Amino acid sequence: MTSDHDILSSFRRVCHPLLLLAVLFLLGCGNLRKQTNDNSVTVQPVGPSFNADSAYLFCQQQCDFGPRTMNSKAHDDCEQWIIRKFQSYGLTVIPQKTVLEAYDGTPLKSTNIIASYKPELTDRILLCAHWDSRPWADNDPDEANWRKPVMAANDGASGVAVMLEIARLIAAAPAGSTPSDTTAVANSTPSTLNPQLGIDFICFDAEDYGFPQWASGEDPGNTWALGSQYWASNLHKDGYKARFGILLDMVGGQGAQFYQEIMSKYYASHIVDKVWKAASVVGYGSCFPFREGGNITDDHIPVNTVAKIPTIDIIPCYPACEQSNFGPTWHTVSDDMAHIDKNTLQAVGQTLIQVLFSE
Repeated sequence: MTSDHDILSSFRRVCHPLLLLAVLFLLGCGNLRKQTNDNSVTVQPVGPSFNADSAYLFCQQQCDFGPRTMNSKAHDDCEQWIIRKFQSYGLTVIPQKTVLEAYDGTPLKSTNIIASYKPELTDRILLCAHWDSRPWADNDPDEANWRKPVMAANDGASGVAVMLEIARLIAAAPAGSTPSDTTAVANSTPSTLNPQLGIDFICFDAEDYGFPQWASGEDPGNTWALGSQYWASNLHKDGYKARFGILLDMVGGQGAQFYQEIMSKYYASHIVDKVWKAASVVGYGSCFPFREGGNITDDHIPVNTVAKIPTIDIIPCYPACEQSNFGPTWHTVSDDMAHIDKNTLQAVGQTLIQVLFSE
């Protein structure tokens, strides 16, 4: 994904280690979960507890295949693993296959993985994330790494991991019944998922094969998010609609905070409000501050503009990190499991549970 000029101009600078450590300490989500102090909020936490350990394992299992770069064996093997995981939770899976053209003309064998809970229902919510790895660590501080693949533990695997854990919880607590083998959120009101609500989980492919920083010329602007561009123009079901969509991008990073992305506010401000209020209700308001972030080109753009589904992007913002406003590991060889934080996974996952079980 790419962002506005100010963010792009910061990508090539180097993060000061001491400053970064201080920011991570001050902004980190670890052990910050508490009930909101806003007395005007009367909504109570609902739904099962999100299991960050489980999501962390799902993240690790994707990385065990290696970088899931386009046209690679690791990519093909991970595709089959993701499909089997969703199917094991009773979801109907549609692999949407096509060959896309990269910025340099490379044909990319792409698969958007659509996993649907209660596919027969027409009232639906969309959760999505990309699952491919960037083939070049072109924002790494060491120029020698610029053509090495990115493991993409955060920038890829984390979003899929959160969706898989939500799918697991939904399968364990079907609509219309009280969760049985999951633990309710502390001090929460027991709740069930709306029995008339379907949920789609889409793993978009070919998001991160965008124009590299070391390439000559200028990025024409449409080289990113190729899988979501294709899906938005070729919906997996004729006339597909959803109440709204939520894109998860880099939702497992250390010290992550999720500012309100500008294009999300433009296309779906009411969904931004819904999600950020849900984070406060479940005690993770510190990770979802009511502050405006950057203007991001990501998978949510074609979903909004072409598929016409109001969709927001949950994506981190590190304003004090000079290397990248997306954080110090973005498009580097350091985007690995050593830099995944279960507290961040928990904050995002529990927030989404609150949103889904409140509908």
